Amino acid sequence: MAATPYTVSVPDDAIEKLKARLELTVFPDELDAEDQWPYGSPLADVKRLTEYWKNGFNWKIQEEKINALPNFRKKLSIDNFGDIDIHFVHQTSSNKNAIPLLFCHGWPGSFIEVTKLLPLLKGSDTTPAFHVIAPSLPNFGFSQRITQPGFALSQYAEVCHKLMLDLGYPQYVTQGGDWGFYITRAMGLLYPQHCLASHINFIRAKPPTLSKHPALAIQHSLTPYTAAEKAGVVRSDWFMQEGSGYRLLQSTKPQTLAYAFADSPVALLAWIYEKLHDWTDAYPWTDDEILTWVSIYWFSTAGPAAHVRIYYEATHNATPKLPSRERVTEWIPSVKLGMAFFPRELSVVPRTWARTLGPVVYESENKSGGHFAAWENPRVIASDLQNMFKKKGPCYGIVKGKTGYDEAN
Repeated sequence: MAATPYTVSVPDDAIEKLKARLELTVFPDELDAEDQWPYGSPLADVKRLTEYWKNGFNWKIQEEKINALPNFRKKLSIDNFGDIDIHFVHQTSSNKNAIPLLFCHGWPGSFIEVTKLLPLLKGSDTTPAFHVIAPSLPNFGFSQRITQPGFALSQYAEVCHKLMLDLGYPQYVTQGGDWGFYITRAMGLLYPQHCLASHINFIRAKPPTLSKHPALAIQHSLTPYTAAEKAGVVRSDWFMQEGSGYRLLQSTKPQTLAYAFADSPVALLAWIYEKLHDWTDAYPWTDDEILTWVSIYWFSTAGPAAHVRIYYEATHNATPKLPSRERVTEWIPSVKLGMAFFPRELSVVPRTWARTLGPVVYESENKSGGHFAAWENPRVIASDLQNMFKKKGPCYGIVKGKTGYDEAN
């Protein structure tokens, strides 16, 4: 089935129902602490955002901005799950040699994260052009809700892969963070003849061992960590000890959380707002940005609770090629790999660990930035992609016939 243009249009009565729910909010108390952030989203912030969501925020203005993007939808046939309706942004370049790039979001992000990258990836005489495809993952944004159990990493990878094939891109490259890391890595593992190179900004990896990576293991044992790597260990430890409780809940009992998210927009707001604050590097979020991100979840085609199910399904559904989601944190041989390191990412591993993931051809170490790299630091992500695929770059011409440049150049 061909892709068709798509317009986001939230009914007025859905907006009024949201405001009615916000009006009925019962807020909790909080401790008399000078710093509320160690306990979660501060009450004053959530009250301010709730009031603005109810009486100031204009979803329709944000909807117009979303609809100014090249939005499409199409049905994809997914093995054992039938036809699934997928929303995606598809910015095509006027350059017929543009490189097909799949951008894959994670949680609690969405397709909206790609918007700052789009104007930076159109190409020039000196930088390659990209066709950019950014889907709403199933259960997210404006894609379909999955009602059948077992929709795990393999299926998310299949959705993204088949979307690229159906759009006429038999070979392509990818960019991703958070679940986008896991999904694009799974694509490289499952479809190595198609997914030829990946750039990641969320890096999960294990220490090199003598049995699997002897040269890296020796280098790791002999080379002291840099100051940035030491700070990264501290940041990673903080996340595991103080910031990852959400992951255990979403990976084990997503349905219990779903009652809060389906009934209370403030519960959803507080749950996501905490991550936007804690996972970024002092990024100056505006209230409009925060509420746009959260509203995409509240007004999601799949409903405001479906998004957490990816954690359970990806954890509990093994396949022979993906015995666990941790398989993608190990060596994948056929996909050239570029990586961006940010100091306030959730997992900031030493470089020798990261190089156990596959044939690394490009790295950037950045002095600032956190988890939502395409939103916080779009120029870094765009620059990394340009450096990977430019003339004389390590991935130049990797997609047959798609160099990213006009033939005259």
